[in-house]
Amino acid sequence: MQGLSRNSRKFISSGIWRACKLLGGLWIAAVVGCATAPPQDVENICAIFEEKRGWYKAAKKSEERWGTPKHVQMSIIRQESSFAFDAKPARTKLLGFIPWKRPSDAYGYAQALDSTWKSYKDDTGRRFADRDDFGDAIDFVGWYTHQSNKSVGISKWDPYNQYLAYHEGQTGWRRGTYKKKAWLKETARIVDYRAREWGAQLKRCEDDLDDGWWIF
Repeated sequence: MQGLSRNSRKFISSGIWRACKLLGGLWIAAVVGCATAPPQDVENICAIFEEKRGWYKAAKKSEERWGTPKHVQMSIIRQESSFAFDAKPARTKLLGFIPWKRPSDAYGYAQALDSTWKSYKDDTGRRFADRDDFGDAIDFVGWYTHQSNKSVGISKWDPYNQYLAYHEGQTGWRRGTYKKKAWLKETARIVDYRAREWGAQLKRCEDDLDDGWWIF
């Protein structure tokens, strides 16, 4: 910048800095967007884990910790959020068309309620766990299904009843609050079918996923 006045050099430098800052922000946004975007194919567990290699590692870790099969945990998350990290319940409608309040404070991959998430953190000691972090969310699902097994005896290999208890709570499941909710029983059947299909899919791709050549 020789030959330019001090003010000119300062103006050009400032412009370069602003441009670099903008490009850096766009790059970070792109990286974050790629990291948090749902998988391209949310209906095939092998495709999901091949695209999101770190998710397989997190799912396997949760299974080892809590004993609930990966495909059961993943089917519950698929139903709850379609793997959107910032998912929230749809707003209710006032007068049938005005967006109103949300029916609950559920949030994140696992659609965990504030109170249940607090219980999870208190019970596990994971004080910094976040509902929009996939590793934390799937560990939560593992923990919750473990609680359902421990408190009301639901098998960790039973996606149907695990989902009903996940939705209604263990006390609600024991009382049978789901029995008059045809839509919920149908949703639980979807979770059950998907989990069993994904279990079969995993048998065909798990060896490749376990090869260990990936680091993410």
